Amino acid sequence: MSQAAVKASGVSDAPDAGRWKALVFIALAQLMVVLDATIVNIALPSAQQDLGISDGNRQWVVTAYALAFGGLLLFGGRIADLWGRKRTFVTGLAGFAVASALGGAATNEAMMFGSRALQGVFGALLAPAALSLLAVMFTDAKERAKAFGIYGAIAGGGGAVGLILGGFLTEYLNWRWTFFVNIPFAIVAAAGAYFVIREPQGGRNRSPLDIPGVILSTLGLVALVYGFTRAESNGWSDALTVGMFVGSAVLLLTFVLVESRVKAPLLPLRVITERNRGGIYLSLGLAIIAMFGLFLFLTYYLQIVKGYTPVKTGFAFLPMIAGMITGSTQIGTRLMTRVAPRLLMGPGFLVAALGMLFLTQLEVDTSYAGVLLPGMLLLGLGMGTAFMPAMSLATMGVEPRDAGVASAMVNTSQQVGGAIGTALLNTIAASATTSYVADHIAGATSRSQQQLVQLQGQVQGYTSAIWFAVGILVVAAAIALTFVNAGRPGSGNAVAGSGTGDAAEDELLVPVVAH
Repeated sequence: MSQAAVKASGVSDAPDAGRWKALVFIALAQLMVVLDATIVNIALPSAQQDLGISDGNRQWVVTAYALAFGGLLLFGGRIADLWGRKRTFVTGLAGFAVASALGGAATNEAMMFGSRALQGVFGALLAPAALSLLAVMFTDAKERAKAFGIYGAIAGGGGAVGLILGGFLTEYLNWRWTFFVNIPFAIVAAAGAYFVIREPQGGRNRSPLDIPGVILSTLGLVALVYGFTRAESNGWSDALTVGMFVGSAVLLLTFVLVESRVKAPLLPLRVITERNRGGIYLSLGLAIIAMFGLFLFLTYYLQIVKGYTPVKTGFAFLPMIAGMITGSTQIGTRLMTRVAPRLLMGPGFLVAALGMLFLTQLEVDTSYAGVLLPGMLLLGLGMGTAFMPAMSLATMGVEPRDAGVASAMVNTSQQVGGAIGTALLNTIAASATTSYVADHIAGATSRSQQQLVQLQGQVQGYTSAIWFAVGILVVAAAIALTFVNAGRPGSGNAVAGSGTGDAAEDELLVPVVAH
């Protein structure tokens, strides 16, 4: 590539010598954020009892984090583009550590909810900065495949690791350590990032901040996430739930209209209207809907129906983690530079759907080795294979100045998908359970028979919801195979640039950023 082209792109052609060391600290930070999504769930019953949180308010331990994180992700991605990814990354880590310390030291429910919201705020800075740093530091196709393989394995498997770690900390120490454990993660990652990461020059977006876009996107995403969270506890016909969905639709449509007209938009529409990125955001969001619901149901199934301890439950998820790591670092990484991304994503989602299909066979007395083990292995293998090219392609070919906001869209699709998955699949499960128990409880004459019907009803609910998850994964596969048409990296048919309308500029950017 000519020096003129490099100069025109504003990005140095020479890769940073410390990029692999930097990957260690970026991966550590990503692990901390993903762990936090599940580790607190296991500690929740103990924290609720200690702090005197009512059953009605208990959901806010999860919801406060989800609203702040989901609502501010686009803003966090834009801050990373404007302020610098390294600075945003280190600031996010420092803030996350302080918020975690406050959560661990909480003495009442207000302090707990506030610390969780603060964690969400700094997580929204941290997550897009981490992914966009990878996008601009790893530009060689083979190196990018390896780096995103590691990142994808952590993004997919970290939640299950959180179940194991949360079980250990809750069972052998106390719930406060599920917060305190973030502090060493954050300190090590921030110190390492400060000394090791060298962000490529010329990738800043110094345009003035789009304040109307920030307000509209934040309020719209908060309303959407809260609508799904509230639907889970108050039902889909609840007036406030419906109002949240309507308000969210109006706010987000207005946001799109504003973004199409302002000079320096928060989310340049060129980022999401490119068919490959649009297809990835949509298919990833759907896959997360299926996956989040499954985590929840399997945790309940293993602890309530099978009587597993929190620690044993965590270890039961190990095959899924092993599958994800294998799919991401071995299959995805090795094949990404040889085949088109859709040929990894589509089959990956279908293999995951096959794993889910195994889990629709769950019964009260199902053996772990016969159904759960193969189901979780296939699910992990498929998700790992699909996630890795999706994470990479979502930021491939995007202009450096848009890398933060493109990364934020990946996190946003996952966060919104998680909120939808938990609410939608929980509602389906609860409805199926109620129907089963109503149909069978009359025939149960003794207390033990009634308890058995209740357990069978719960399992019926889980399997009904998992059937929906199978269908959602098949749709995700179809979207990936239809929308994603980029060639393999380095083939000359990789995803186009962000679409500035300047063909010459895009031609210069693609070889530097995408390859």
